Amino acid sequence: MNTLPHNAADIDRLARRRAKAKMGFYTHAIVYVAVITGLTVLSFGRGQTWSLWPAAGWGLGLLMHGLGVFGFGPGSSWKARLVERERERLMRR
Repeated sequence: MNTLPHNAADIDRLARRRAKAKMGFYTHAIVYVAVITGLTVLSFGRGQTWSLWPAAGWGLGLLMHGLGVFGFGPGSSWKARLVERERERLMRR
């Protein structure tokens, strides 16, 4: 069983899904940078550092989103390599 599609329609569907996921991540990252920049200016302008907490919490969420899109998402090359390596290991048995 191969994890990557073989026909043109399935490849197109997967490509569109990956592109949509990446666009969602980039949008998330842009909003993160804009909001955290504003909070940091507001916070540091008053001599406080409370903006570090939302930056850390939201940053962790952004990291998880990025891992889902680029590392472990559907059809990711890393996941495909792991599946192929495991398949080869099982075939040798």
